[in-house]
Amino acid sequence: MSTPTIHRRTLLLAGAASLAGAARAQGGPAIRIVVGYPAGATSDALARIVAEAMARELGQPVIVENKVGAGGRIGNEFVKNAPADGLTLLMTPVATMSIFASSYAGQLRYDPFKDFAPVAHLSNFQVGLGVGPQVPARTLAEYVAWVKTDPAKNGFYGSAATGSLPHFFGVMFAKAAGIELTHVPYKGTADSMQALAGGQIAALSTVAADLQNLVDAGKARLLAVAGEKRSPAFANVPTFREQGFDLTALPWYGLFAPAGTPPAAVARLSKAAIAAVSGKAQHDRLLGMGLEPTGEGPERLAAVMKADYERWAPAIRASGFKPTD
Repeated sequence: MSTPTIHRRTLLLAGAASLAGAARAQGGPAIRIVVGYPAGATSDALARIVAEAMARELGQPVIVENKVGAGGRIGNEFVKNAPADGLTLLMTPVATMSIFASSYAGQLRYDPFKDFAPVAHLSNFQVGLGVGPQVPARTLAEYVAWVKTDPAKNGFYGSAATGSLPHFFGVMFAKAAGIELTHVPYKGTADSMQALAGGQIAALSTVAADLQNLVDAGKARLLAVAGEKRSPAFANVPTFREQGFDLTALPWYGLFAPAGTPPAAVARLSKAAIAAVSGKAQHDRLLGMGLEPTGEGPERLAAVMKADYERWAPAIRASGFKPTD
C-alpha cells in the first residue's frame, strides 16, 4: 500500500472518529458536505479535515456524505437539488465545474455557473509530467528532443482516464512544446502508474502527488509541475514555465452550496471553511497530502472557476474528446 494511501486512510479514520464525537457534543442541525468520490480519495480526506474543523468553528455537527458516480457528477446533481438552506454543501475539484462544462457540454444535468453558490476556494494541487525508467530524458527539453527523434515510438503518454484533466493537460503540453503526443487512457490512477513503471508508456500526465511513490522507488521521474511557482510539496521539481514552456495549470478543490442559499449563510459557511484550512494543524496535514491550502472566499472561487473554464476549453476541443469516450 502506498504512503499517500496510508496517510489518507489514517486521516479518514481519525476524521470520522472526531466527527462522531462532534455530532454527539454539539447542538443544532447537522451540515453535510457531499463528495462525489469514494471514501479514501483525496477529495474525501480533504472534506473530512474541513468538516472536523468547521464543526468546531460553527458549534454544530458537520458530516461527510459520499455520493459516488459518473466521475463526480452524481454529487453535483445531488447538491443542485438539495434545499438551499445552508445545510448542504458540495466539495468538488475543478473537473466537475470548469472542465465538464466544456467536455460534457449539452449533457450535464446541472449548470456549474447557475446552479451553485461558491462558498470557499480551499486548496490547489499540482499536475505534472512524469517519465518512466526507460526514458533517457532528465529535463523537459531533453524529453521533447527525445520524442522528436521518433514520435511514433516515443510519443505515447498516459492518463488515468479519457476526458480527465491530466488527459487535456497532455494536449496542452504537446501544443506548447510543438510535438506529437498520442494519448493512452487507463482505467484509473493505479493502472496508469503500473503502465508507466512497466514501460508500456513513456510518460504520464497525472496529479503530481500520485506519482511520488514511483519517484521514491526509482521507477519514474517527475520532470515538471504545472503551477505558476514551485510547489512546497515538490520543491526540487521545476515548473513548466521555468523550463521555457509557457504553460500553467493549477487545479483546485472548492466548496459550493445550492444556488439560492441565503448570502448570510454563505458568508458564515465561507468564514468557517477558510478557517478550516488556515489553521496550522490542518495546513500541515494538507501539505502532507500534496495539497496546497488556499482559504479564499466566494468571489475568488467564482473568478478562478470562470478563468479555468476559459483556460481548458481550447484543449478540450483540440483533444477531440466526446462524452461517449
